[in-house]
Amino acid sequence: MPIVESVSVREIPVLNPSEPGEAEWKPVRHHFGIASFGANAYVAHEAGGAVVAEHTEVDDSGTEHEELYFVASGRATFSVADEEVDAPAGTFVYVRDPRAVRSAVAQEPGTVVVAVGGTPGQPFSVSPWERKYTGE
Repeated sequence: MPIVESVSVREIPVLNPSEPGEAEWKPVRHHFGIASFGANAYVAHEAGGAVVAEHTEVDDSGTEHEELYFVASGRATFSVADEEVDAPAGTFVYVRDPRAVRSAVAQEPGTVVVAVGGTPGQPFSVSPWERKYTGE
């Protein structure tokens, strides 16, 4: 196994086709075989489309991730609980509370958001929705 790998977000295959107006999910963690944290990228090709679908990080499996988002290109508006955050390229958005409903809308075509997450104090485990699409 190589000591270092690199790939453009555009080269990571999409595992679940998106609907029109939805972002493409790029399974970064799965692509590299990362075992210690979750990492995904989302690419919105159109302004006004969801780049991060509305969700919480609490589910029946016991998942309670905190998440850090990074806007790699473009611009997004994040909605977290009752707050809105304007996030141009280069912005980090940290969501500490796994129960907080969050989403993001692309404000520019080609917006790319990277999400990294995990449950504090627990070893990382792949979430059920990710297993569904990656077959892990």
